[in-house]
Amino acid sequence: MWISLLWMLLVIISGLLLNALLFKVALNRLRSIEEKYGISFKNRFHTILQLLIPLLLVLIFVPPLAISTEVALTLRSLSTVLFIALFAWFLVAMVLTARDALLSRYDIKVKDNLHARSVHTQVNVLVKILIIVIGLVATASAMMIFESIRDLGTSLLASAGVIGIIVGFAAQRSIATLFAGLQIAITQPIRIDDVVIVDGEWGQVEEITLTYVVVRIWDLRRLVVPTSQFLEKSFQNWTRISADLLATVTLHVDYSLPVEIIRKHLYEVLKNHELWDGKVWRLHVTNAGERSVELRALMSTANSSDAWELRCHVREELLGFMQKNYPQCLPLLRAEVHESKPRGIDGKISNAS
Repeated sequence: MWISLLWMLLVIISGLLLNALLFKVALNRLRSIEEKYGISFKNRFHTILQLLIPLLLVLIFVPPLAISTEVALTLRSLSTVLFIALFAWFLVAMVLTARDALLSRYDIKVKDNLHARSVHTQVNVLVKILIIVIGLVATASAMMIFESIRDLGTSLLASAGVIGIIVGFAAQRSIATLFAGLQIAITQPIRIDDVVIVDGEWGQVEEITLTYVVVRIWDLRRLVVPTSQFLEKSFQNWTRISADLLATVTLHVDYSLPVEIIRKHLYEVLKNHELWDGKVWRLHVTNAGERSVELRALMSTANSSDAWELRCHVREELLGFMQKNYPQCLPLLRAEVHESKPRGIDGKISNAS
């Protein structure tokens, strides 16, 4: 009994020393990878392997203890379950490390980030699926260790037809939502950081899961939308193909305003502003009503945020220019006033002044 315990202690100490040695050697070789991808292997793997390696050595090299068979089997089963849990934890850490290494190559903070957002969306959704699969396999493997649970699983499989129908009806909505999440990851009608309008709200896609999408509204509120809504209902995606947009400013002015002067001033405003990308600008008379003329200024920008800022700036500049130089050309309400002459008792116009 004591010899077995001393042997177990020696094996555990050997496992801890082996873990320390492996990390010392591995970190020296992986330091360049850590600096390149910004990943800390020690923070992510040291605790896991500090438990996993000694436990693995105990399961392999420690002989059965001189105790009753029932207690020995229980301890062996618990050790195996613990090993499965630690190994699943190790696999999850590997998946997360691979995700971080891959996504570090695609920066979504740059202006032209269409491909990067596509990769981030696909990788994040697939990582969540892998973690769920690892958890399910680890749970199933742990359940198979115990005879009683294994028998229960056999009984459940025998009635799988009835249970499958019940579960299918009960989880129909949830399963449809999960498949919607997979479809979004593959077809990508939306990506992380896309600018969308959903339920009348303008915002950016902040997070995509298998069941819901989080949209960050412009005033920092969060709109949580089921993934199925992006497949079943129409919505606006302003950055589906590219991030650049055409911003518009609409003004209502009087008929007497010289349009060509306003057009030249619009160009002066745009060429001196950093948010205009220099590709497109126009000024058109888009409508002529009974009391005013409608002007539409068109300008191109790199993204939706720049479009909003530039639109506000151009509107302010054009209004200020008209107020300063052509105040009489702002929308006016015209009326004709006719002088009325006094009438006599008989209704005829009197010539008396």
